[in-house]
Amino acid sequence: MALLSEEIKKEVQIELQGLKNEVKLIVFTQEIECEYCNENRLLAEEIASLSDKIKVEVYNFTLDKNKVEEYKIDKIPAIAVCDETGKDYGIPAGYEFTSLMEAMRMVSSGESGLLEESKKELQKLNKPMHIQVFVTLT
Repeated sequence: MALLSEEIKKEVQIELQGLKNEVKLIVFTQEIECEYCNENRLLAEEIASLSDKIKVEVYNFTLDKNKVEEYKIDKIPAIAVCDETGKDYGIPAGYEFTSLMEAMRMVSSGESGLLEESKKELQKLNKPMHIQVFVTLT
């Protein structure tokens, strides 16, 4: 079952051509009692099919506890983009799909897009920070 239309697939494929390095989408899912888990996994696999620079790893939230702990996943469905640089919870649809694409570009390039002034300010942080951003499709 394709989640992306042929038109969107073509646009995504063009966008992914600009990736410099490989990006890993690490999907956390489970088969039962998880709304949108299947669609989330299918979407990641569909994106990966459009570029040889996108790889997908799928882990079961209940069974693969070592990976859940490694990536600090606390809810599903979830996608960790490459290393721990970012996580998307829920299915990245609508504007969230654009955010996922942008996260892949940033991880691939190694560039955050932050101004040097912002990077200097962030270097002043001396303890771990836990930041969560909540969005809705509406």
